[in-house]
Amino acid sequence: MRRLWLAAALLLLPPAQAQTPAYSWDDGSIPFVVTPPEIVERMLRMAEVGKDDTVIDLGSGDGRIVIEAAKRGARGLGVEIDASLVAAATQNARRAGVADRVRFEQRDLFETDLSPATVVTLYLLPALNAKLLPRLLALKPGTRIVSHDGAIGDWPFDERLELHVPDKPVGFGASKIELWIVPAQAAGTWTSELPAHGGRWRFQIKQRYQLLDVAAGTGEGRELVVADARLRGARIAMVVNGIVGRRDWRHVFTGTVDGARITGEVRVSDGNEQKTYPWTAVR
Repeated sequence: MRRLWLAAALLLLPPAQAQTPAYSWDDGSIPFVVTPPEIVERMLRMAEVGKDDTVIDLGSGDGRIVIEAAKRGARGLGVEIDASLVAAATQNARRAGVADRVRFEQRDLFETDLSPATVVTLYLLPALNAKLLPRLLALKPGTRIVSHDGAIGDWPFDERLELHVPDKPVGFGASKIELWIVPAQAAGTWTSELPAHGGRWRFQIKQRYQLLDVAAGTGEGRELVVADARLRGARIAMVVNGIVGRRDWRHVFTGTVDGARITGEVRVSDGNEQKTYPWTAVR
């Protein structure tokens, strides 16, 4: 569901067909708008919701996102400020046969504990999303955030899908779904021992959300070229090119950031030879 400040948008709305109207008013000034079924499906698919997930939907309205997540085996919580919508969503969950996997609560979304979530779904105003940004970034690395038609401050998305949905009641049927994956904290100076390839390596990582700027060097005193560096949740990958020993190598580091330690592997190749070694780095 989404709260929209522009009442003029309601002039474009078709008559509601379902039991829950396509829009209504919370307090006489702010309407909510339902999420079309196709958007619900795409949001859950983009977040790869499954049986091991806990989904928290902020502004859950008639409960459709949480209910559809439960049909995929997930557990869910819908947070809604309107008591009548909480009651309707609870009834909808019973009708769908998933009442044992979901619950709906009337509360302020800013007072909701988000820590149990592996997936958070949003259909809110961008201004509200921006206020949620610090709390979302504090969630466990790898938590997926999916928003319909709303950026989250200046946090760049990991994935975006734009599509036309004819039954969307506002916005001329244009929709945008974006995915963010909460990144681990990878910034700092990391060291790693690779005796067969340059001795002690040093990685200097600067981080802005999931975007990394990495400088790498070896115990031989060489500064190498970092061709690519990516962070997706707790998974980190870096491609480092340069001369180590007397040969020009390509190093592909992959691993998992866990606090002050990265554990994974490094694949090295020079066009003729390729080897893979365990890789551990500490901060």
